[in-house]
Amino acid sequence: MNLSRRLFIRAMGLGLAGAGMAAENLARQQRKSGGGSEALLVKNPEHPEPAALGIDRLPLSWYQNRVRQLKEKAAALGVDAILFKTDANIVYFSGCFRSGGERPTWVLFPVKERDTIYWYSPGIDRDLIASWWSTENEYYFCYPHAEGGFPNRGILAKGKPADLFAWLLEGLKKRGLAEKTIGTDWTLDPAQRKTAAGLLPKARFLDIGSTCLGMRIIKTPDEIALTQRAYRYFDKIHAFARDYVLERGTEATDFEIGQALQAYGIGLMMKDVQSDGRPHKGVGIEVTSHYVRAGVASAYPHPNQFFYHRVRRGEPLYINTDIKLGGYGGEGYRNYLIAPWTAHQEKMWQVVADSVRIMAEEAKAGRACCDVAYKVHEYQIKNGMQNFIYHRPGHGQGQVEEGHQPPFLSLGDETEIQEGMMFSVEPGLFDEKNGIGINPSDNLLITKKGGVLLSSVPYSKEWSFLKV
Repeated sequence: MNLSRRLFIRAMGLGLAGAGMAAENLARQQRKSGGGSEALLVKNPEHPEPAALGIDRLPLSWYQNRVRQLKEKAAALGVDAILFKTDANIVYFSGCFRSGGERPTWVLFPVKERDTIYWYSPGIDRDLIASWWSTENEYYFCYPHAEGGFPNRGILAKGKPADLFAWLLEGLKKRGLAEKTIGTDWTLDPAQRKTAAGLLPKARFLDIGSTCLGMRIIKTPDEIALTQRAYRYFDKIHAFARDYVLERGTEATDFEIGQALQAYGIGLMMKDVQSDGRPHKGVGIEVTSHYVRAGVASAYPHPNQFFYHRVRRGEPLYINTDIKLGGYGGEGYRNYLIAPWTAHQEKMWQVVADSVRIMAEEAKAGRACCDVAYKVHEYQIKNGMQNFIYHRPGHGQGQVEEGHQPPFLSLGDETEIQEGMMFSVEPGLFDEKNGIGINPSDNLLITKKGGVLLSSVPYSKEWSFLKV
């Protein structure tokens, strides 16, 4: 390595480290002064109790208990064994944070066996699986898998790819399921049905995916507590981001703000998280930075351009981050107007802020999702904003990497809202012609009393209208 390259890398490393230190120093100074944006956070007595420090993810016992509950539901449907292939269900019910990608993975839970779990997986994940919850793991080498090929065992083979679904069915036969009812979280496609008819002609496959989804939709107290703790970090991260904008002003780009809030947010969370670098600790952690955008880019609900634009007076600023701890959390967005703002910008901001309030008031157990969406859009139309409506006001909040989850606060969703559901809060408006979009987000928890916004960041002009 030549000297110039070495010096460049050293300077870059110092710069990255310095960015994290600078972010923390700014936040520390604001806390010591008793001022800054944290002083504007609004405490809500309706917030649930957050998970205590030391609880950074749900314990294995939680997952095992959820599987027992699922088995009871499956048994009532005449199911003898539960078979998963979707990552959403595999992670939710096993607790092993991993993603299969193009490598198929299946997990089997025999209904009458207590706390057993059988994996059929790619070899790449064998250590992760063995070190978590695994009664037995049968694995193929990698995808596509050559029949008989296991280089990790010193056995080489090439050529004909194995039929992994047929391999799975042979595994089910070994477990005595050849004439049983197997509850799956997907509907077998024609090719799979043909293979199953040849290998397990007397087995019955029943799609119980809706039962699994129903359990994921209604959050348990432990899930709610972990989500609330994630939103405690969200509050501090957004307070930091607001202070950062006030400090840096028009010298900052949206890209820079995103990098700063991510550096601060990850540092803030990891100070509390118990992690030693080994698997299954420090999982499901996320503070995103790539969607912060300034100026006209805020006017597009799903923009495709890279964001590298300076904060400018008279333009909007959209600070957007997703925050998760142990796979739980959600969206946390806030919009800012940088003085001087126009009457049109101010009205659009106010209509959206009012729409957030309407969502929180209307989303109650027993009410239909479409009724909430109707109220929001009705208010927006009455205020002359119909040309700026592009999407539904909210979606169900999923776990881990699931993100969007049914039901939806949408005009076409008649699902009855239930206690324990969580929704995003996005009654956004977008005006491409004038280069402004307003679309905050939050997490709306449905409780016995009604909807509760889990963040403490206010939807106020004091918070959102800035002079830099």
